[in-house]
This record gives sequence, structure tokens and C-alpha cells, in this order.
Amino acid sequence: MRRQWVLLTVLAFAAVAFSRSSRSSSRAETTVAELEGAFRQPAKNGWTFVHLQGTPHQIGFQNGYLLAPEIEDALKVTILEQTHDSKKDWQFFRDAAQNMMWPHIEQEYREELQGITDGVHARGLKVDLWDVVALNAAEEWSYYVKEYDGEHGIKTASRAVPEHCSAFVATGSYTKDGRVVIAHNNWTNYLDGERWTIIFDIVPAKGNRMLMDGLPGVIHSADDFVMNAKGIIITETTIGHFYGYDPAGIPEFVRARKAAQYSASIDDFTRIMKEGNNGGYANTWLIADIGKNEIGRLELGLKNVTLERKTDGYFVGSNFPISETLIREETDFAPHDMSESSNARHLRWEQLMAKNKGKIDLAAAQRFLADHYDTFEKKEDPDERTLDGHIDLSPRGDGDWQPPFGMAGAVQNKATDASLAANMSLVAAAGHACGTDFKAVDHVRAHPEFSWQKDLQRDMDAYPWTTFAAAK
Repeated sequence: MRRQWVLLTVLAFAAVAFSRSSRSSSRAETTVAELEGAFRQPAKNGWTFVHLQGTPHQIGFQNGYLLAPEIEDALKVTILEQTHDSKKDWQFFRDAAQNMMWPHIEQEYREELQGITDGVHARGLKVDLWDVVALNAAEEWSYYVKEYDGEHGIKTASRAVPEHCSAFVATGSYTKDGRVVIAHNNWTNYLDGERWTIIFDIVPAKGNRMLMDGLPGVIHSADDFVMNAKGIIITETTIGHFYGYDPAGIPEFVRARKAAQYSASIDDFTRIMKEGNNGGYANTWLIADIGKNEIGRLELGLKNVTLERKTDGYFVGSNFPISETLIREETDFAPHDMSESSNARHLRWEQLMAKNKGKIDLAAAQRFLADHYDTFEKKEDPDERTLDGHIDLSPRGDGDWQPPFGMAGAVQNKATDASLAANMSLVAAAGHACGTDFKAVDHVRAHPEFSWQKDLQRDMDAYPWTTFAAAK
């Protein structure tokens, strides 16, 4: 029924086109062929489920066609944020996408990116290829801008690399059934978070099927919660206060997508992410292999890379760097400042892991992501130091204090365990896991310094946890 709805809609467009001219009919027939097997479901508890399948160009075309209005909207947000933060115009990023990134993108993903562009065009909207590439690279631009400004002697206007996300993965004696449990919440600006609500089910002609969350028009998850049909589950949190970028490397969004699509082991994932590493969106990656009941942590700096693995234990992430060498050579992070969000959340993860050893399951993961305990204040207080981040509610948001990474929070949440992942399934909660709604008008009134966002800012309501699975 769901597929029929999409196909009937497409056929209706085709019929109209046929009545106008044979040329239009040919275009409509091409559109129907490109959309073969793809469909979009009506929104469910804040999420939109989209199934994509076929060749790289088909997958891209389906993404672009089924999500065209959302892609146009997401692009407006990306343009606003990137130009505001960097004080550079959008053409700067389009030029970098074309001249710096495109030469290092392999053909498979070039075809998919072109397919997204073609799909949007087929809906009559004006977005071009370099817009699409720049949208996909949104998480990398702050790294590139800092490097570019430094090389050109420009006093950079770009903010510090944002802190994104809280996450954990556990197995063995730490989980209730001895098998993998993994969870992640996405910290980003509310402006992005309101739109970070797509569940992609992708069946490529080559490689593994993938189920992941993402933004409209991206080929990767971007906040990185993804599983594949080989039983590999991947998530991450950014390395806080990181600097460094290699413009001759492969864009992070390409490597992240390739690793999700072609990994059958933790070693595969590590190899693909290291090959052509450009330092963009430098993350601490948490990986699980449910077949081996093995978990890993890959701290992927530009110069320093460390892989750890366990079959009994846990790894946690909240934007804190681990390697002392990496901290010294590639960050300006303060590891002993416990008022720092990354460190406060790290301590909270350690407390929760110890307290819940042997009891961690999907329900526990959901509680963790809604946690409001501030370890620096030693009390319940939803703010920038809690796992369910609420920078907008922090008392440090009053007066002249400027949030170091914008007005952000934990905008959505995902979790899965070995049983669900074996069936390509996950649970997700759009909005704050604690159930607090974010209201745009109240936000701008309380923080007029962010009034530049108001034309695109909208409410972000909290929804219940909802199960999603790859289509049958």
C-alpha cells in the first residue's frame, strides 16, 4: 500500500506530462524508472521513513525526488548557519565543494550526489550539484574554514569545533543478556535538529543494506547512527576542541558512507575510515559487531589514530579526547576542567555504567539518554553538562554569556540492541528524550542574540520512542 501510494502519485505526474508532449512523457517515464521500488511513508512520531534502492544514481534520485521540499529547506538552514558563523558567502562553500572535495570523491558517490540533484530538479526545485555536495559536507566546514583562514592569514570568525552527541556501547557482563546494546543522542543546533528526522532504509546495488537516521539530501547519516546487514552498528561523538584538516584527503562524509556500506567487521570500518583521512569531523567512533559480540572504539584524529576493542565491557562518548598525545597535538581541550560539558558528561557515563553493570538493556539506554544529572553541580539540572543536553535552559545562557557552540541541545535519540539489529531495527525518539518540547517563539524571546535564526526556526516537540525496521 505504501509503495502503491508513491507509484500512483508518480504515475499521475507521468499522465499529466504525457498529455503535454512526448518529450515530457519521456522524462516522466525516466522518473518512474528511477523511482522503482522506492517509497516514503507518512510522518510517524516526528520521523519520516524513506526506502531507497538500486544503483547509486537511482538511490540519489529517489532521495532527491521523495525529499525535495525538505532538501530545499535543509539547504536554507545550512546556508544560513555556515555563512553566519564563518562570515563567508555561500559561493565560498560551493567553490570548495567543487574544487577541493569533488576530485577526492569516488565515482559511486559522485553518481549518487548527482542523482540527488537530478531528483530535486525533477520536482521543479532549483538546487545544483555543488549545493548538494556542500550540504553533505556541513559537518566538515568548521574544520576546513579554520585551516583555510590560518593558511591565508585571516583572523577566523568560525566558532570552535562544535561538541556533538552523547553515546555508549556495551556488551558482556555489563548488559542484561550479555549481548550488545548501543545508543546515541544527537547534539546540534535546534535549527538543524528540527529537521534531523529522516530514517533511511537503503538497499544499494553493491555493498550492504543500511538503516540510519539522517538529514534530507545526505548520503551518510551525518550524526552517525547506522547499522548494516552484516551486523555492524556504528555511532560516534565528535572530538571536542579539535583542529586540523587536510584538503587533499577524502571528505569524511564519503568515508563514513563507504564504511557503513562495505564494512563486515570492526577492522573493515577502521581501514575505510583511515584511508584518505582528511581530519574533517574528527570523531571517536563506537562500533559493534553483533555476530562476534565485539565492540570497538576508534579515536580518529588527523595525526593520531587509536583503536581499542572488547568482548566484555563498554565504551562511552561525550566529545572528550582520550589519547594524551592527541590532546596535546591536535586539540586545545582542558581534560581536567570538570565544568566542561564533555568532562561532566564523561563522568556521568562512568557513573551510569558502574551503577547499571549487568542491567543495561534497551530501556536503560533510553533512560540514560534522558538523564539530567549535572556532575559538576552534583544535582539534577538540565543544562549543557547533562547527557540530555539543554544549553537553552542553562543559567549560563542568561546575560552576556554566549554558548560556545551555539544554542544547541540533544535534538533526537536512537538505540538498538543485538536482537533488534539482527532484524535491521532500531528505536528512535525525535526531540528531547526527557519529553521537554522546544518552542521557537519562547527561544528567540529568551535569547534575542539568536534572532538571526528566527525566520527558519520552528518548534521541536518531543515524541515517544518508536520502533523502525528495514522494509520487508
